[in-house]
Amino acid sequence: MKFRYSARTKTGELQVGNVEAVDKDTATSVLISHDLFVLSIDKYSDPKWYNEFFLFWKSVKSKDLAIFTRQFSAMLGAKISLTDSLNSLYYQTQNTVLKEALYEIAQDITSGLSLSQALQKHGNIFFDFYVNLVQSAEVTGRLEEVMEYLANYLEKELLLSSKVKTAMIYPVFVITLSLIVGAVLVGLVFPQIKPIFTEANFELPLITRIFLNLGDFINEWWAGIIIFSIVFLIIILDYFRSKEGKAILNQIVLSVPGLGGLFKKLYIARFSEVSSVLIKGGIPITQSLEIAGHTIGSELYEEVIHEIVERLRRGEPLSQAFQLYGKYFPTIVTQMISVGEQTGKLEEMFQKINSFYSREVDNLVSNVSELIQPVIMVFLGLMVGFMFAALLLPIYNLIQVIR
Repeated sequence: MKFRYSARTKTGELQVGNVEAVDKDTATSVLISHDLFVLSIDKYSDPKWYNEFFLFWKSVKSKDLAIFTRQFSAMLGAKISLTDSLNSLYYQTQNTVLKEALYEIAQDITSGLSLSQALQKHGNIFFDFYVNLVQSAEVTGRLEEVMEYLANYLEKELLLSSKVKTAMIYPVFVITLSLIVGAVLVGLVFPQIKPIFTEANFELPLITRIFLNLGDFINEWWAGIIIFSIVFLIIILDYFRSKEGKAILNQIVLSVPGLGGLFKKLYIARFSEVSSVLIKGGIPITQSLEIAGHTIGSELYEEVIHEIVERLRRGEPLSQAFQLYGKYFPTIVTQMISVGEQTGKLEEMFQKINSFYSREVDNLVSNVSELIQPVIMVFLGLMVGFMFAALLLPIYNLIQVIR
């Protein structure tokens, strides 16, 4: 049986971990025998396999984190202590996962951990950028200012994400509805008119034969098609949740004309903003870039940035390392980083890069519907054109035979 404990050593250092024993009393005795003063000890249960199924509903959404950060920032600004602020937010928070985390964070701070150390234990909620900024703020004494910045950052990211999702709803809805209507027409309408063409006893055009055979297949195997589609969708979604799948999906998105340019600029804007803030906060450049890579939300860019950091550690100039990845970082980014290296104002250059690409992203997001609309029109036009051709060509041939 496994137990989770928190204890203090003889020197007063806080120690947190797990211990295996037959019962709670035995676990406590084991810890005491190692000269530890036990603060708390609880039974630890390994996560069950079915917990993964409910992971989406148990997660802390970006909106929940943004609301918490804004409220926490306001309380710190009102000079309320850390533990009092966290305890107050514990009772106000609706999300059960975040609520439990806030309780544990407050307990850890009471036990002697710093805020950043307490947040770090909940990496599934508070990402590296968040924790590292809090850690740098604790050193400089600017915690209120940093929490205000984090609240603004999360709200801005939430607004941008909402704009992108809203812009994508229309094209996804139209294409999905078109495919459903097309499948119904092929599965129900074409089999009904098939006898007319077969009785005419003339060779049907290839496109018509394809649609008629497809209609027979859908009409006969529609239940199997639905089951297969659901299973296939589950498998694909599960694969795209893996690191490799995310990288491939990201590569596909970046290859789409118009949409790829939008996401590329979005990633660069996020990367440059996080890098600027972390470098300005006194965190080493290599660590800042690594954290920024984890934050931007792209497995592909994360891998590229990791390779850049490795080159930087081997002694290569940062601008030269970026220049090798011109496919992901345009020339203007490399040039501005080079200027930042030469002037010793790298964080300012990253901030300027962020300002430039943030404006570009805002403009593209505002026009994303106009960018995608031609693609939708071409898709619908081709689909309707093929279906009309499949219907009209044999009718035209039938008229010629009658004449």
